[in-house]
Amino acid sequence: MNAPAPLNDTLKVETRGEVEILTLNRAASLNALSTDMVRALDAYLTGLPERPETRVVILRAEGRAFCAGLDIKESAASGRPRDETRVLSTWRTQTAIAALYKKMRAAPQPFIALAQGAACGGGFSLLLASDVRFGAPSLRMNAAYIKIGLGGCDMGASYFLPRLVGASLASELILTGRFIHADRALALGLLSDVVPEEKLLETGLALADEMLLTSPWGLRMSKQALNLNIDAPSLEAAMAIEDRQQVILAATQDAGEAMTAFLEKRPPVYRGS
Repeated sequence: MNAPAPLNDTLKVETRGEVEILTLNRAASLNALSTDMVRALDAYLTGLPERPETRVVILRAEGRAFCAGLDIKESAASGRPRDETRVLSTWRTQTAIAALYKKMRAAPQPFIALAQGAACGGGFSLLLASDVRFGAPSLRMNAAYIKIGLGGCDMGASYFLPRLVGASLASELILTGRFIHADRALALGLLSDVVPEEKLLETGLALADEMLLTSPWGLRMSKQALNLNIDAPSLEAAMAIEDRQQVILAATQDAGEAMTAFLEKRPPVYRGS
């Protein structure tokens, strides 16, 4: 089954078996987050939990930049007055974009992000909300908000960054808005690898193929457990989630098929049950 067509041409979606390739498609605007793109992303992400035939999502972008963050030109052109109406309008924009990152984390499908060029502000957070990140040598990322007169903590950056790279580097990036480049991001574990830009898609698809060797429910529940256990209050709490997950999965037909296939020295044939 193919993915639903995007709401508009700010996104492209390609289906390759159980993998979907989601492409930001505003290259002329450095893939900045326009109102139309936010709506299209929201519609796409909202539908993912209801599409189990899609098991992995690859997130990439056209052009020389991954995503420049909020489309400031569009925002400035709106000409909203600086009064309570402006406050409410800004609130709606803020929460609409923020919802994207929560939906990415809540989606059962792992996200593999492939990035080149600039990934700023909300674009940086699209990478942070992904499960695995690969970058081209040209990749540079920043939490840009503090450079435009706002607070540095925005779009989940103050949640994701300390958990991914620790409090010191998170503070450095958030309190200055400075860029972190691909080589340093790789050394600190923010990226899984740095590969030539022309190899990004090939690299992402290879990892997706490895993920597809797992059982459908095993993959979904492993992402869920990682999400929950990153905030687990104790080892006991984390292991309680693991224990319940394993007991549930052990009762599935796919677990029995995996064991039989192992003993028979053949690939398992999963049915998602």
